[in-house]
Amino acid sequence: MTETSPGPGPGSVPPPVYGRAGRDLRKAVASAVVLLAAVAASLLVWKTAFMLIVAAAVVVAVWELHRGMRAKDIDVPEQPLMLGGVVMVVVAYVWGADALVTATAVSALVVMLWLLRRGIDGYVKNATAAVFTLVYVPFLGSFVALMLSEGGAGGGGGLDDDGVKGIIAFVLVTIASDIGGYIAGVLFGRHPMAPVISPKKSWEGFAGSVLFCVVVGWALVVFLLEGDWWVGVLLGLIAVVMATLGDLCESVMKRDLGIKDMSQVIPGHGGLMDRLDSLLATIAPIWLLLHYLVF
Repeated sequence: MTETSPGPGPGSVPPPVYGRAGRDLRKAVASAVVLLAAVAASLLVWKTAFMLIVAAAVVVAVWELHRGMRAKDIDVPEQPLMLGGVVMVVVAYVWGADALVTATAVSALVVMLWLLRRGIDGYVKNATAAVFTLVYVPFLGSFVALMLSEGGAGGGGGLDDDGVKGIIAFVLVTIASDIGGYIAGVLFGRHPMAPVISPKKSWEGFAGSVLFCVVVGWALVVFLLEGDWWVGVLLGLIAVVMATLGDLCESVMKRDLGIKDMSQVIPGHGGLMDRLDSLLATIAPIWLLLHYLVF
């Protein structure tokens, strides 16, 4: 007589099945629409409000990294990192790149001095992780402020502002990488790119990301930014490489920390860092490209 495994008991709820997508698509799309609507409204109505969104994102991301690192007994100091991160964003927006470098150095020093209060045990480990957090989130995130300030700090925003157009191009070309990779990966994905790090990422998906990014980058630079076509192609190539590397780096971090998601603050997506990984990796090179070749 063959034994059969018992089915779910009365009243039990079976786990959700998301297929190859790996996520609840309805929740993911709804969350993405809400976030993009908030970003669009702030950019088009009063662009300084977008800086409030960036500052809030920095605070939440620092909290998530603190929470994730605790799994490995790493305790970074949240308060000085959050405060320093917000200061870095504001300084970059108002005074530019040189001031951002100074603010980053001062924030790193303050964080290291803050940790002296805890004593000797674990100082190097926690200080190293804290400076890593400072560079990974607030410093890279502050390039968003540098991009927005291309049209001048303050102002009402709108599509006549170079900074607003730069942010739109940056966000859309990075989203194109995710969408192209997702569609091609789900439909054609057969050959894993990095099975140990990110099993769902495939070379077919990467090819889809390249195609989407190049086309979207070309269209944005030519029609929105009124730049040369080859700059748009270069924008797409830079975005797809950096977005993919950013996603892989965050996947390595989560595997090292032994967690699936940084948090669950965004329904259908997981943590905020699970959505910011590609954006943080692409913003600095995209700002450099647009700053010197378009604006």
